[in-house]
Amino acid sequence: MQYATQLYTLRSLPLTERCRPVADAGFEGVEPVGLSERSTDCAALGLGVPAVHVGVGVIDADPGGVVEQVQAVGTDTVVVPIVDEAAFAPTAVEGTAARLDALAGRVEAAGGRLLYHNHEFEFGSIEESEETPFERVVAATTRLGFELDVGWATAAGADPVSLLERFGARIPLVHLKDVRVESDAPRGGVPVDLGAGDVDLAGVLAAAAEADVEWVVFEHDDPAEPVRTVREAAVWLEREPSEAR
Repeated sequence: MQYATQLYTLRSLPLTERCRPVADAGFEGVEPVGLSERSTDCAALGLGVPAVHVGVGVIDADPGGVVEQVQAVGTDTVVVPIVDEAAFAPTAVEGTAARLDALAGRVEAAGGRLLYHNHEFEFGSIEESEETPFERVVAATTRLGFELDVGWATAAGADPVSLLERFGARIPLVHLKDVRVESDAPRGGVPVDLGAGDVDLAGVLAAAAEADVEWVVFEHDDPAEPVRTVREAAVWLEREPSEAR
């Protein structure tokens, strides 16, 4: 596996200053947010690009053009970062799965690969079913892949290790995020530094390695000191005695 940082973590810095802290910390890549966040600085520092997050409307309007742009920065993988929460309501989830899978087919035809990145709302309940909406979308799609955000999955009460064990072949990328689970928090958890929360990070890394995950992408949604957070994430990953490394 290779290790990258999601540049959303460093969004408070000027665009031209976001790659250097990632390279200095020892990560191997960066994951940009949007096509406008492309930076030649990252390539000059030797950083790879596992994927680019692009809004679903932008992809839908011109999948070929999006694939061409992400290939220009060294990847063929496009990630839908989020869709409206209502799209994962029980009455809408089947249609959402069909829409995303069709879009994945159009991206594939253009030479790319489409993944979906989860938050917490994809792990709600479906009446008269033991499946979550996330599981329903996995089952109802064949071309769509997934970037599993283990932090928000944990905040929603899901087990990211089990998800990797069950669906690892569909999950080439993992968002490595720690959260402290708090039932009163708006999304069920609060982002914290790696190792300070409730996510089974060692289990996630071991399951990701077993599933042949390509990239583990560190992300912190709300860091007080982004550069320090990235640096300490790299230190934690180096220290973590996981069989994954």
